[in-house]
Amino acid sequence: MHPEILAQEGYTSVSVADSPVRELFPGIRQRPLWRGPSGAHANVLEMDPGTCWPRRDVHEPGPEEVYVVAGTFNDGARDYPAGTFLHAPAGSWHVPATTTGCTLFLFYPEG
Repeated sequence: MHPEILAQEGYTSVSVADSPVRELFPGIRQRPLWRGPSGAHANVLEMDPGTCWPRRDVHEPGPEEVYVVAGTFNDGARDYPAGTFLHAPAGSWHVPATTTGCTLFLFYPEG
């Protein structure tokens, strides 16, 4: 084993279950996982069945990377099952929704 791995500056881990939960909208919860010094951050988003973002979700200042961990995610145009990766470039938008409920891993490389 290599315990020195864990001593490296910035090397971190977090359990989703231990991450604080913040309700963004009814039935839509965010769990922050990591935030870097430049503003990049990673979150888990949990959406209950039948929920929808109440407005356009615009990707600013940079892109949004989405991985569908569980359930089926809808971006307002089509469904994406678990195992799907989406890249939304800066300035693009979607209207997140789900009929089944879903769990998403979100990464914002530019904050």
